[in-house]
Amino acid sequence: MGLTFKENCPDIRNTRVVDIVEELKSYGVNVDVYDPWVNHEEAFDEYGIRPVETAVQGKYDAVILAVAHDQFRNMPIADIKALGKNQAIIYDLKYLFPADQTDARL
Repeated sequence: MGLTFKENCPDIRNTRVVDIVEELKSYGVNVDVYDPWVNHEEAFDEYGIRPVETAVQGKYDAVILAVAHDQFRNMPIADIKALGKNQAIIYDLKYLFPADQTDARL
């Protein structure tokens, strides 16, 4: 969740989220990128990433909170967990939620 360089900003220049996406893809992982701030055409032109319009409930094996947008911060953790399949892992890279509500943090 998130692609931009920083929270609450549409700027994708110098985003490190692309590194996460590329690393996961190198292992054969199918990656959806969801970011309500991103211009989808710009994301594709700049990085070859086609962000999804919405994150789909019950679809994901893991959810990575990579950018601390207010939209994500204000979501109940139950809504984020609902995006995952049963036993999905939630990685909170930006400490949006208390540690005991997610599975891993940096």
